[in-house]
Amino acid sequence: MKNEDAGSNRKVSRRNFLRNTGVVAASAVGGAIINKAEASDTSKILNYNPKMGYRKLGKTGLVFSEVSFGGHWKDRRGDRYWSEYKNDEVPWDCVKNRIEVVSAGIDAGINYLDLSTKAECSAYGIVLKGRRDKMYIAVDDYQLCARRPERCTIEKLTFDLDECLRRIDMDSVDIWRVKADMEGRTTDAHMATIIETFEKAKKAGKVKFLGISSHRRPWIEHVVKSFPEVDIVSFPVSAKTREKSKAPSKGNVEEVNAGYGADTEQSVFDAVRKYEKGLIAIKPFLGGNLFSLKTKFPVPEPGDKSEHDLARLTLQCILTNDAITTTVPGLSSVQEVENAVRASYLRQIKPSAAEMQWLEEVTDKSWAALPKDYAWLRDWEIV
Repeated sequence: MKNEDAGSNRKVSRRNFLRNTGVVAASAVGGAIINKAEASDTSKILNYNPKMGYRKLGKTGLVFSEVSFGGHWKDRRGDRYWSEYKNDEVPWDCVKNRIEVVSAGIDAGINYLDLSTKAECSAYGIVLKGRRDKMYIAVDDYQLCARRPERCTIEKLTFDLDECLRRIDMDSVDIWRVKADMEGRTTDAHMATIIETFEKAKKAGKVKFLGISSHRRPWIEHVVKSFPEVDIVSFPVSAKTREKSKAPSKGNVEEVNAGYGADTEQSVFDAVRKYEKGLIAIKPFLGGNLFSLKTKFPVPEPGDKSEHDLARLTLQCILTNDAITTTVPGLSSVQEVENAVRASYLRQIKPSAAEMQWLEEVTDKSWAALPKDYAWLRDWEIV
């Protein structure tokens, strides 16, 4: 059983860097950055901290911190996330860790939490008691979700959402972030069922907005263009991700991202802007494969300085793209929170040439060495 709690006896160059990170103007709609004039009435920004950057979540009217919480944190085996607990009880040291981490995030101005497992819903439900008003929340359970076609019925999808609400001990959440088939095999008929389930849940007061995630680029673009009911999309964005600038040609062969089934004709980011979708950037650290050190829960502090620098520079790189609303790293310790938010706090200070070269070199090395089960991330290089 994954995550069984056996360990607890209680419940380059500057030009190339900018090219590779796809720096764009900050005037587009998708994840439009809040400017100083708009930020003058900070009472409309949930859990506002003047050091943090905030961005509009498409057309929803919500404003998210540009660095937010992914629900994942390291488990006792060193895996990226907890999927379940022994006897279905959240261990006391997990609760303590999550209280400390979430408290640090709230103090730093983080206002969004993205949950993907039943274990995460159970833990954060405890941690957010009395603090629900500090955080927008999205939920889904990867074990009950729409990734498998046999689960794409109104009855089963309703059970998925209701189980998340039961475990997090809340009557409602802000976003149902549906996990669609990772290979893009969720059909339009399945999407119609997802939307019907969402509309029933919204009418019942369980959820306000619909989000969709997948690992398949052409399918995500299809959803963005074809389903106005979908308010938010989630897909991988890393320091290696670069916004497509033009169609491939003899003089632009580098933008032909061959071999991974990617659409080579246009940028998904452009579609996100055009259709005014919120964009949650997932997998910023390549599913943990960016880092050379492999840690386990509880992650020791203060941690390794070079790993913290790599994480911060990666998030800074991702945030140069204004189509993105927020990036959601998994954060396992208070120091990881404090380091991650510095990517937003220091966004006006450009990294040095040496930092940019180092980031590019380390990212390229990790990219080339991606294990087989993460090779699909290469489909998200030129986006």
